[in-house]
Amino acid sequence: MKRLATLAALALVVAACGSSSDDNAGDNASDDSSEDVQLTQGSDLTIAMVTHSDEGSFWSVVKKGAEQAAKDEGVKLVWSPSNNDPEKEAQLIDAAISQKVDGLAVSVPNPDAIKAALQKAKDANIPIITLNSGADQFKALGAITHVGQDEAIAGQAAGARFKDEGAKKVLCIIHEQGNVGLNQRCDGVKQGFGGDVQNLQVKGTADVATTQTEIKSKLQADKSFDAVIALNPDIANAAATAVKGASSEAKLATFDLNPDVTKRIKDGSIQFAVDQQQYLQGYLPIVFLKLFKTNANTVGGGQPVLTGPGFVDQSNVDTVEKLAGEGTR
Repeated sequence: MKRLATLAALALVVAACGSSSDDNAGDNASDDSSEDVQLTQGSDLTIAMVTHSDEGSFWSVVKKGAEQAAKDEGVKLVWSPSNNDPEKEAQLIDAAISQKVDGLAVSVPNPDAIKAALQKAKDANIPIITLNSGADQFKALGAITHVGQDEAIAGQAAGARFKDEGAKKVLCIIHEQGNVGLNQRCDGVKQGFGGDVQNLQVKGTADVATTQTEIKSKLQADKSFDAVIALNPDIANAAATAVKGASSEAKLATFDLNPDVTKRIKDGSIQFAVDQQQYLQGYLPIVFLKLFKTNANTVGGGQPVLTGPGFVDQSNVDTVEKLAGEGTR
């Protein structure tokens, strides 16, 4: 019954997501500073969203969701990307506390790096919601709830799908060192696949060209890989080029979407994408924090609010493609 109640509450909130998006939400911002986004008047609440965003295609959708929610709810949003730097993320949380924000939404790729900063927020009676990564850590960090997908469950689903499609050996590409969520994905893939899964640590989104070379070299060195899974849409596009360059027959899948991924799904160079609906990961924490501050509402019943996983493949890509092009999927 708790799960049904949680899903019902989530459905009511998601129904409010139909407003048009801010045209400028996908613009890149300097990773050296926070952005104040004052989208409507009528509320004196300020909510900071501090994440490990690299301001790439995935996080631009999270940002767009957060901006739209701030506009819909009449709050001020402070968007603070740390570009995959755990120490910087802790510093940005400290800065938000110093600004006496009314709520804090935080991604948790490295819990140990930010737990002291989040304790300061808790001591200052600033409500916290975690998003994207941190589903198994939010309670220990003092958050009200978590908005995202269970990374292990998502990985298991992807691994099981590869197994069903007859794959024998999977290469799982990790693009951020120290991100526990990415390791959980690859561990889940191994559990769901039940066979040989090997991880490859690559340079990442900061150097896609080197990442592409690293993947190509791995596939050239070991022709037995017949499946590759990326954990990021930008990395997926590099992997698609690497698979072709290595003359590999490996099938490619990825976590998360962008317009290039949907095009590749349509042409068959990517088999499927695991979709965590990151727009909701930006949108819902703003709504939940506003409701907590103004009406003492909580959601989740002690459980995370799940936004995935779902699959996008050739059976449904036409529906999703237009939305991905608009920056909301």
